[in-house]
Amino acid sequence: MQTKLRGALEMSAAMVISGTIGWFVVRFNQPLVDVLFWRCVFGAATLFVACAALGVLRRGLTPRTFALAAFGGVALVVNWLLIFASFSRASISIATAVYNTQPFMLVALGALLFSERLTAMKVAWLCIAFAGVVLVAQAKGGGGADGSAYLTGVLMALGAAFCYAVAAIVAKKLGDMAPHLIALIQVCVGIVMLAPFAHLRALPTDAGTWGVHLTMGVIYTGLVFILLYGAIQKLPTTVAGALSFIYPLVAIGVDFVAFGQRLTTAQLVGAAAILIAAAGMTFGWRLPGLSRGAAAARPR
Repeated sequence: MQTKLRGALEMSAAMVISGTIGWFVVRFNQPLVDVLFWRCVFGAATLFVACAALGVLRRGLTPRTFALAAFGGVALVVNWLLIFASFSRASISIATAVYNTQPFMLVALGALLFSERLTAMKVAWLCIAFAGVVLVAQAKGGGGADGSAYLTGVLMALGAAFCYAVAAIVAKKLGDMAPHLIALIQVCVGIVMLAPFAHLRALPTDAGTWGVHLTMGVIYTGLVFILLYGAIQKLPTTVAGALSFIYPLVAIGVDFVAFGQRLTTAQLVGAAAILIAAAGMTFGWRLPGLSRGAAAARPR
């Protein structure tokens, strides 16, 4: 019982911290590539210490698993680039809501790559989420952005969700590898990817900017990964899935409180449809008229 309680507290803390990252990125307005480069640097340092303490620095590591983890790292870093860039275009609230189409990306990839069963219930939730995205995308005047920038932000959030799903699929294939080690490899890949584009010849000279980079790396990357993976190891999947919805709720609340973001009716309905559909997919909720054993289809 105490183990589950600790896991629930760790998961909740990870989701609350993650929910404020949009505010942190927008508020401090640093060059995106620099933010992500230093996030990876300080995140790698934090995760290295954690892996060393846990004794997992070489556990399950082979050339094949390293290559897979590195591929997942590419997907994860592109995911960060896209979701952070979408905040200033579509607003934190909308980008976060659209980003929560991740479960459907996972289902689609599972069906395409592994011939996993695609039930009518899953298709129904997918249709509801798609309708939500359409509503959100059509509300071009929302968030104080012009139409083209807003739509670009929505598409970026969708792209980020897809990249995150790819990273999750890779992590699933690395089931025997310690998750903290996977995360360490991924952020190290991020350092290599982003170093050519970061402004390393003009390093920050003020403590405030270094504080931003340290916070992004140590708190939003290292600590969040440690809390998240620690919680997942202690909690049933359904409980972890339920607590993961703290993240979008906190992000939307922060956007409202910190930036006065008020969604239009269409945006509210669309965001609610996406989040409800994601919850329905995660917890296996049943829609009226569709039985649990409804017709299933496999990709041809």
